[in-house]
Amino acid sequence: MDVSINDSVLAVVTVGKEKVAGQAPIFYARDEAEMERIAIYISRITGGIVHDLENGVYIIVKH
Repeated sequence: MDVSINDSVLAVVTVGKEKVAGQAPIFYARDEAEMERIAIYISRITGGIVHDLENGVYIIVKH
């Protein structure tokens, strides 16, 4: 079975457009509070887990 990080990352949520790029869906928030709220909603919908990269970026992954 071939697994890569792109197979696990469901979404990226950020307040800084310059901090992210890639193939996963990227959601841009106005501020930290909105970023956290969006990440939680997406994780609930997809069954993923939120990881805070502590640089204004959250990733939602499926383990």
